[in-house]
Amino acid sequence: MSGIKKILVPTDFSEASKESLRYACTLADALHASLHIIHVNHDPYLPGGFLEVYVPPPDYFKNIERETSRELGALLSEEERAKYQPKLVCRIGATPIAILDYLHEQGDIDLVVMATHGRGGAARLMMGSVADKIVRAAPCPVLTIRGAGEPGDHATARRERPVERDAPVRDACLAPQA
Repeated sequence: MSGIKKILVPTDFSEASKESLRYACTLADALHASLHIIHVNHDPYLPGGFLEVYVPPPDYFKNIERETSRELGALLSEEERAKYQPKLVCRIGATPIAILDYLHEQGDIDLVVMATHGRGGAARLMMGSVADKIVRAAPCPVLTIRGAGEPGDHATARRERPVERDAPVRDACLAPQA
């Protein structure tokens, strides 16, 4: 098995996705891997169940892309940008489809690191989560990171003994291959 050299981190700019980016940075350090960070903006003008069509203003998508690029650039400090040389990617469309399309276009992403949070309640039951769809269809392994405070997070449930997440992964990744 070859090593992990390229890590994709989908983000929606939430705290949980920022936590998954920090985790991916830790992995990138340990594995000497590069980062690709992608954000997908939902296209409100995608065809739906209605026959009416609304044409967006001419600069609508350019403005969204400009703002997204600014936010992607702000995810990492100057030092981190210099260290990881991340490829920052903006897409517009349905989030899981755009992420999977990017994985197939690149063809050499070795790992996806993403948060498990997202839609809740009935929306998740009806449509499924983005993480679920990526886990099921990605051509590479997907590491999902549960955010602090989500159900099942032992560090939240038992504050007296916080979990150090990096050590087991770092040790497993750096262990000699048999």
